[in-house]
Amino acid sequence: MEKDFNWAEGMACAVTAADKDGVIRYMNRRAMETYRKHGDLIGKSLYDCHGERAAGIIRRLLADGGTNAYTIEKGGVRKMIYQTATTDTEGRVCGIVEVSMVIPEELPHYVRKE
Repeated sequence: MEKDFNWAEGMACAVTAADKDGVIRYMNRRAMETYRKHGDLIGKSLYDCHGERAAGIIRRLLADGGTNAYTIEKGGVRKMIYQTATTDTEGRVCGIVEVSMVIPEELPHYVRKE
């Protein structure tokens, strides 16, 4: 799976991908740094890394597709978390990707004409 994610290595965000069973198959360098205290998570289940509420969201995304996006603040650092189901060419859910990015305290918002 790693060769499919070469684009993620140079990103300034943490990218983690799991298969349809919720097993982590890929983490870019930023994700590995972010979760270093938990050890090597590749091959581990997302369900072992999350509480029941979050596990329910993961189960829903893997069953039905869709996205889950929110912001958090931890240690004075604000982040946007974007979790999305991935699909194959037939539209079947085949996994989930999470992108975690640091966002500034004041984030501009623009409304553009269509």
